[in-house]
Amino acid sequence: MAIWGLAAVAILVGTVLQRVSGTGVGLVCAPILALLLGSAQGVLVTNATTTVSGFLIMLAVRRDIDWRRAGAICLAAVPGAILGAFVVRELSPSWLQVVLGAVVLTGVLVTVTLPRLPEVRGRGPMALAGVIGGLFNTTAGVAAPAMVIYSRLSRWEHRSFAATLQPIFMTMGALSVVTKTALGAAPTTPPWWFPIVVVLTVLAGARLGGLLVTRVSTDHARTLALVLAGTGGAVTLVRGLTAL
Repeated sequence: MAIWGLAAVAILVGTVLQRVSGTGVGLVCAPILALLLGSAQGVLVTNATTTVSGFLIMLAVRRDIDWRRAGAICLAAVPGAILGAFVVRELSPSWLQVVLGAVVLTGVLVTVTLPRLPEVRGRGPMALAGVIGGLFNTTAGVAAPAMVIYSRLSRWEHRSFAATLQPIFMTMGALSVVTKTALGAAPTTPPWWFPIVVVLTVLAGARLGGLLVTRVSTDHARTLALVLAGTGGAVTLVRGLTAL
């Protein structure tokens, strides 16, 4: 019971950070929930949570969403999600921890140290970001790094980018849950009452984040999300390597 309570706290923190900065649920929840619930179940719960949080936050920022880009990226995420479900089904729990920790840590380092990249236009980079995002989201619960790199390449204005991430995260989360369930890669389901807790927690986090969005800077919220993600990713990676 205490473990599920801590999982709810992680979801609350991730949702607040996502409402303020655009990202947070996947980065914060994936490594922490993997440590609490096990890698496969932790990522699956993260996927379900991003589906709910993406939908609810999307309603609040819908006017700033670039629907054309969102649709193209979500469509490209489908093959990545299918490939990711096969990977999850075939890997052992220890290797899943290694993959999750490595993806999260790499994503944090890339986000922090990413230099100014040359401007790139066209559908190719957008489609590639969608495929990689779908793959990483399904295997590790983290699609944000691929999206951040694409936003830097395309010079995507931050307000529109942060808003458009919400339907993207919602769709990628749903794709991950559906593909893993359909391909037999989903672990045992959480208690029947936990999905209700997830919805209520995300609602509370979105509401609290909405109150804080004008009081907490985007940079501070993003920094906190990266610190939490980096710490959780490092611990997850070490645990996976130790188990191997």
